[in-house]
Amino acid sequence: MNFEQVIGLEVHCELQTNSKMFSAAPVTFGEEPNTKVNEVDMGMTGTMPVLNKRGVEFAIRVCHALHMEIDELLCFDRKNYYYSDLPKGFQITQDKRPIGRNGYLDIEVDGVVTRVEIERLHMEEDTAKQFHFDDYSLIDYNRAGIPLIEIVTRPNIRNGAQAAAYLEKLRQVFLYTDVSDAKMEEGSMRCDVNISLRPYGSEKFGIRTEIKNLNSISNVQKAIEFEALRQEKVLIQGGEVLQETRRFDEDSRETVMMRAKGDAVDYKYYTEPNILPIRLDHQWVMQIKDNLPMMADEREKVYINQYGLPKTDAHILVSNKAISDFYEAAIQTCQEYKLVCNWLLGEVQAYLNKENLAISETKLTPQYLGKMITFIQDGTISSKQAKKVFECLMAEGKDPEIIIEEKGMKQISDPEQLKIIINEILDNNAQSIQDFAAGKDRAVGFLVGQIMKNTGGQANPKIANQILIQLLKERTK
Repeated sequence: MNFEQVIGLEVHCELQTNSKMFSAAPVTFGEEPNTKVNEVDMGMTGTMPVLNKRGVEFAIRVCHALHMEIDELLCFDRKNYYYSDLPKGFQITQDKRPIGRNGYLDIEVDGVVTRVEIERLHMEEDTAKQFHFDDYSLIDYNRAGIPLIEIVTRPNIRNGAQAAAYLEKLRQVFLYTDVSDAKMEEGSMRCDVNISLRPYGSEKFGIRTEIKNLNSISNVQKAIEFEALRQEKVLIQGGEVLQETRRFDEDSRETVMMRAKGDAVDYKYYTEPNILPIRLDHQWVMQIKDNLPMMADEREKVYINQYGLPKTDAHILVSNKAISDFYEAAIQTCQEYKLVCNWLLGEVQAYLNKENLAISETKLTPQYLGKMITFIQDGTISSKQAKKVFECLMAEGKDPEIIIEEKGMKQISDPEQLKIIINEILDNNAQSIQDFAAGKDRAVGFLVGQIMKNTGGQANPKIANQILIQLLKERTK
């Protein structure tokens, strides 16, 4: 029997606001534990939540980017459960009225475009972070109260590759809307997977398994692929898939049971009494949409249709927003679109990979890269010299014009100056002129070498070669 995978994803994304969702405590990462909290985060008696407007704006940005219907009546609810990562004993979230509904993202896998339907996007606050050891646990409340959005798909993803493509695309949305750094390894983007199998053609859903604590997009795909095979084996052998929560073990590349999952937990949701419903201004909601930056898909089309970049290069450029932003800035200085792309995806990316750096951590600026490429194009320096200039750019961050002057790299491209130099070389090499007249190709190579030696390698090879041939022909008429 052949089975169809039925997959739904729940993605949490921490928003990069300055302060938390309902308190004035700062939003940070990597600080000393329990140093970025206040009374509201700790649920102390008598404290009241105050809604972060910026957090609402960020949620609306993502809603627009995901083509969602936006509920302009903002309502919050309490989700009640008692656990050590919730100091208040409840979480402020949105239950019945999420801010966004009925969105979608189009993804492409192996040339096939699929639309992933998104059921809802709601806002809530993050919980504290727990560290479990053999016989005790520690809690860091710095994370408690950080603004979160949760995005829930409908179960229309059909394999791990589609799930990975969706997450990559969703991560791009977070980055291009400037709401989050979306780093799964740091927990600012987190994903839970719900997966079940059913016979092809069946409309009835199978028993689903939830996979939690996935810390990378590649692990999401691996976990889905393993879990699908595990469930298929159980069903083929006549067994029953149990409803349970599992985790993915990176070492064994297998999912491991964490706990059995019976009926849905009753969180006893009710309206948050300390935050009254807020009617959002429609003009403000639309203004946020109008001010959205160009998304990755739109940029890719511009790169292909207007700048003439190959589709593969355009796709690689937009897959990294920092690199794409750098490219956007560099082509303001130099309109050699393909050359700028080649340098970014070639020399620059190789340097970043070797040094394990982000482009923002280097001394290279878009203006200086564009300026250097302009110097290549106008013959000021050769491509070979440009590599030396690039090394200095990355190491020192100097203006390439200054580097060229300091290193004495400027090419001699003035035809009149080159004519004087080449005529002098020809005067001293009568035998080479005779060899050229006799059709011996090595004569030209020898003379080019003499030109380079005479100019310290600074003669423009292309122009020098053209003038040399012209002068040789004149002397051998």
